[in-house]
Amino acid sequence: MVTPGAGAEPAAPELIAWNTVRTLSRSIVPALPGVVFLSGGQSEENASVNLNAMNKLENIAKPWALTFSYGRALQQSVLKAWKGSADNVAVAQAALLERARANGAAAKGEYAGGSGDTSSTYVANYSY
Repeated sequence: MVTPGAGAEPAAPELIAWNTVRTLSRSIVPALPGVVFLSGGQSEENASVNLNAMNKLENIAKPWALTFSYGRALQQSVLKAWKGSADNVAVAQAALLERARANGAAAKGEYAGGSGDTSSTYVANYSY
C-alpha cells in the first residue's frame, strides 16, 4: 500500500486507496488475478480500513482482486489475548475470528471499521 512514512502525518484511507490503486494500475498487468497486501507495519485497524477503502473506490479500474495476506496484523490481537496460556485459547480464537471477518469484509469493501487493535506493528530497523 502507498502509505506515509513512519514519521509522517497519517493520511486518509481514501487517499491511500487512490494512490495505491493508481500505482498498481500503472505498474501491473490487468491479467494478474489478484494483489495481496501485507500490513506493512500498519495497525490491524488501519490495514483493514485502507484495504476496505481500496475496494470501495469507484471511477478507477481495479481488474484484480485486492485482498490481504496480513501476518502481524492478523496475529497481534490474537497473541495479546492468548498470552501463552491455555486458559486464553477461546479468547484468542475469538480475536482471530474477529480479525478474519473484518479483513474478509474489507476485501469486499464492506468493512465498517472499529474492530481492530489500533497500535502499529511497525518496528524500526526490523530485520527478518
